[in-house]
Amino acid sequence: AETLAEEQIAFLNANLATKSDIARIEAGMEALRQETKAEIDALRQETQGGMEALRQETKAEIDALRQETQGGMEALRQETKAEIDALRQETQGGMEALRQETKSGIEALRLETMAKIEEAKGTLIKWVLGAMVAQTTIILAVVSMLMSPPA
Repeated sequence: AETLAEEQIAFLNANLATKSDIARIEAGMEALRQETKAEIDALRQETQGGMEALRQETKAEIDALRQETQGGMEALRQETKAEIDALRQETQGGMEALRQETKSGIEALRLETMAKIEEAKGTLIKWVLGAMVAQTTIILAVVSMLMSPPA
């Protein structure tokens, strides 16, 4: 029975925690808690630093994209303006050519009309003179008949 009691005491002593064991475990747990807290704080700071770096990088990319877009829009604006100016000049040139062509056509038509009027005047004068000669001949014949003695 003594041996059995000694064995149980040894077994209990080996498996029971003493105050110093509990204090050592609590100290280890506190150290682990402090270490975990420090790691969490470090991770928090690292994450915040990463987020800030990402925020700055994103802002820089947005600014670069904004400048690139504005540059592209300005280039497009200039290109469009140049094309509009070229089209305006082309249109004005076409209108001027059409104006000259119309003016030439009108002048040719005027000259043709004047020539036809002159031709018509000549023909009219010939007809009027012919009619006057014929009328004069008829009048002279009638006067001659009236003046000659009856036979």
